Amino acid sequence: MYDVVIIGAGAAGLSAALYAARRSLRTLVLTKNLGGQTATTLGIENYPGVPQAEGPALMDTFRQQAELFGAQLIYDPVAQVKRDGDQFIVIGESGKSYPGRALILAFGKVPRHLQVPGEQEFANKGVVYCATCDAPLFAGKDVAVVGGGSAAVDAALLLFKIANRVYLLHRRGDLKAEEVLVKRLQRESKIELMLNSIVTAIQGEDFVSQIIVENLTTKESNSLSVQGVFVEIGYEVKADFLTSLVKLNRASEIIIDSFNRTSTLGVFAAGDVTTVPFKQTIISAGEGAKAALSAYNYLNDIPVGTAIEDHNRSS
Repeated sequence: MYDVVIIGAGAAGLSAALYAARRSLRTLVLTKNLGGQTATTLGIENYPGVPQAEGPALMDTFRQQAELFGAQLIYDPVAQVKRDGDQFIVIGESGKSYPGRALILAFGKVPRHLQVPGEQEFANKGVVYCATCDAPLFAGKDVAVVGGGSAAVDAALLLFKIANRVYLLHRRGDLKAEEVLVKRLQRESKIELMLNSIVTAIQGEDFVSQIIVENLTTKESNSLSVQGVFVEIGYEVKADFLTSLVKLNRASEIIIDSFNRTSTLGVFAAGDVTTVPFKQTIISAGEGAKAALSAYNYLNDIPVGTAIEDHNRSS
């Protein structure tokens, strides 16, 4: 029996694990992979106290710190969560069950798909959703990045150093990325920006060989020869395994209050999977810490709003 079972090992989940373990709670983290969205970003420049970091390395530091204080991490994606009296039973895809007195949901979001012909057929055969993970596989090739936010521009800036040619396609007339990234993009001649453009199909034989691109202004369609398609159009919540355990909003985000409590007693949530605004690593880390402290109060029958003594501020 664990005191706290945390689902997800991104910034929120690992921060929750650190704070729970430091409060001497028996803490388990269940996850499919390490680091969440932060681990898909190579260049992090806005995490306070860390001027420059690579996402995977930063998240591995989070893991090491949580495990140093006793948190246990198991790679077993969650298939189902059941409530059994005053405890929760988390069932992994392995079939194993993990009981806990409290639950923290911090599993983040998953990449949104284009939903066009050929995307599913060529997944991992040229269609990828993580530039940080798969960029080296496309050395010397022509690739397309689809999206207009910071993640898409960041992917293009990574790929131009590796690929032969990079096409950045965005359905709108201007990019939504951070200005500093846009300025870097504009300096690189190997990146061709294609605005007001969408991918309508992905084609090839065994692997991707071309995409069909429609210009939304002229309504013309043309084929573009590429060997890789990096989909960077945002993320969505996949919370099917929760069934009716907690209340969700229309975007399938978990509804929480200021103490990270969900609609179910003993269940807390943190990070991008929740209704908290602004999806950033630093915010997820703080939310994870809050969720762990709220879980601690719940497990020890400490009333909501009770002041934390000064000597506990370091924990």
